[in-house]
Amino acid sequence: MKVKVISVLEDNYMYLVIEESTRDAVAVDAAVPKRLLEIIRKEDVVLRAILTTHHHWDHARGNEELAQLFPGLRVFGADERIGALTHKVTHGQELTFGAIRVRCLFTPCHTSGHMCYFMWEDDSPDAPALFSGDTLFVGGCGQFFEGTAEQMHTNLTQILGTLPKDTKVFCGHECTVRNLKFALKVEPENEIVKEKLAWAKQRDDEDLPTVPSTLQEEFLYNPFLRVTEEPVQRFTGRTDPVEVLRTLRSERDNFKKPKERPNPQAMLAFDWGLFGPFLEKK
Repeated sequence: MKVKVISVLEDNYMYLVIEESTRDAVAVDAAVPKRLLEIIRKEDVVLRAILTTHHHWDHARGNEELAQLFPGLRVFGADERIGALTHKVTHGQELTFGAIRVRCLFTPCHTSGHMCYFMWEDDSPDAPALFSGDTLFVGGCGQFFEGTAEQMHTNLTQILGTLPKDTKVFCGHECTVRNLKFALKVEPENEIVKEKLAWAKQRDDEDLPTVPSTLQEEFLYNPFLRVTEEPVQRFTGRTDPVEVLRTLRSERDNFKKPKERPNPQAMLAFDWGLFGPFLEKK
């Protein structure tokens, strides 16, 4: 099982999972058909199915076009709002694509019909993979657009958090640096957060993805998985795990990047009209 990480739109990820013995492939969150088709041609594979985590346009907008291009293409998801949906899946349902096995994990909150996909191959030494959409991010979790803190707590602790610790986490967006800056605000003494943030900044500078992480790593620096830890509870002023999570999400929603202040000398120069001659030349 080979996973191609494909960066699209502003900060989205879509994925192409390749069954290497048959060269069949499954796409996850096929938002940009043109880019996906380029990868399919380059890898010389046949697209058999699309797994869509949720109905938002930046995850599902390519479904209709791909369904027209590939007659018989199967489109899986848990929400009727997903375009070109052919197979509505339920929690715990298992799918098979050659040697690739998939377990559907229902995680409503970001949307009421959000589904994550846990993938593995029997008798393979490779770690399993979780395609977590907008439920679990590297260093963060999704916004509660159509759900509650109680739901997200269940998603993170009982559904995703109980998967094998070596599970590779492939999320829906590249927002790791921002997530870890917030994590550092929550736990300023957490050395693992500092190390991961420095690494993520380096990856960002080199225009490289920060996915996948592993579930084991997430428990060390992701505040949304650390709601029972004393520093996280101290930051939120809460001890009940659901209330800690609710407060964290509210704080994260309001966590803004500080605006860059213009150079004061430059502002004075504009005020005094000193840039006028240069602007007129242009």
